[in-house]
Amino acid sequence: MWSLLTIVISLALLVFLAMRGFTIVIIAPVVSLFVILSNNLPILETFQGAYMTGFTNYVKNYFLIFLFAAMFGKFMDDSGAARTIAHGLLKLLGRNSKLRVLISIMFVCAFLTFGGVSLFVVVFAILPIAKPIFREMDIPWHLFIAAYFTGVATFTMTMVPGTPAIQNIIPIKYLGTTVTAGVWIGIVAAITLIAFNIWYMNYALKRSEKKNETYANMKNLEKSDDPALLVDKYANRALPNMIVSLIPPVLLIVLLNVFKLEVLYTLMITCLVAMIIFWKFIEKKKESINIGATNAVLPIINTSADVGYGAVIAVTAGFTVFQDMITNIPGNPLISLYVATTLLAGITGSSSGGLAIAMETLTDTYLKLGVNPEAFHRVAAIASGGLDALPHNGAVITTLVVTGLTHKDAYKHVFFVAVVGPVLAAIPALIVAIMFY
Repeated sequence: MWSLLTIVISLALLVFLAMRGFTIVIIAPVVSLFVILSNNLPILETFQGAYMTGFTNYVKNYFLIFLFAAMFGKFMDDSGAARTIAHGLLKLLGRNSKLRVLISIMFVCAFLTFGGVSLFVVVFAILPIAKPIFREMDIPWHLFIAAYFTGVATFTMTMVPGTPAIQNIIPIKYLGTTVTAGVWIGIVAAITLIAFNIWYMNYALKRSEKKNETYANMKNLEKSDDPALLVDKYANRALPNMIVSLIPPVLLIVLLNVFKLEVLYTLMITCLVAMIIFWKFIEKKKESINIGATNAVLPIINTSADVGYGAVIAVTAGFTVFQDMITNIPGNPLISLYVATTLLAGITGSSSGGLAIAMETLTDTYLKLGVNPEAFHRVAAIASGGLDALPHNGAVITTLVVTGLTHKDAYKHVFFVAVVGPVLAAIPALIVAIMFY
């Protein structure tokens, strides 16, 4: 039990250091060292063995996917195509009410991420549009977070079949499935999640109105009007029209879901097409290519560091106890699979990191229990997108900084739409998986 307790303590240490602003690249080895020492494991052998094996395996398996996805996102961003799509969809969806604005932003962000655009690109594409609308409609700025995270980090990340998100790609290598695995499980989860989060946005909006919060009177949020956040880098520039802007993301979806093309080939082709058709709209061409490529490095290194920490945990006696406890949960194995994966995502503060650890350590166990691979794929993917959004999550921290908000200002919205919502959506998803798969 001491070994299991050290895992819990290491998680608390990881969360504490992340909340203090330290990068996961530093945190992961430090916390791994604590686990190694407290479990009497050989230091160098464990770092060079378990930690670096987990780290390098993740890089080997997914670096090219991160590379072409990052370059694709950069071309969509620098050409203004992401901005054109965001502006066009917001205009189409309308802003007749405050709730309508929040729902519109949610669906704009969802469309962009489902089309393969990174959530970090989406936030910069949507900010110059959302800011003036929130000011004009007098909506407190912290509510933007609820709409944004619903769109980029919930149903298009783990639930909707066919999404190009890394969380939907990781299980393929282990299960031999496709991006559309567990269609009905994902659809039921997505519908539940969207319904709950729209209810929550309406609730949060009404509560804000009762407290007489407006865009202007939120004195503690004045930093969100930092001029750097309001700069429209696309002003006075020729941008691709809506039809041209939609070609690459639509092509990606079609190649991946209709032609069932392998994920890496799909990203390579889409990236090349985006570069060709957006070439004349990109002002600094060489810089766009170079930065697009280097943008892949930090995300994959961060996630790999997480996976390395998880690999160290996996060789402890405590993890064996954890595994036995989870697999012996009464009922269908899919329930314990969900619990194990979501806990691993919470421990690492990363949906892709937690999912990679779960697939690496639990796949053989659950397949031997007779779990259907398609149900396994979708349930594990959905599970990776719940507890991952705890306060130490890197995307949460980065987005709050970019939007000029703090955990105190807006984390409650992240918690409800990206933690509570996905956990609730998993209930009907598990029922469908158990009954029909």
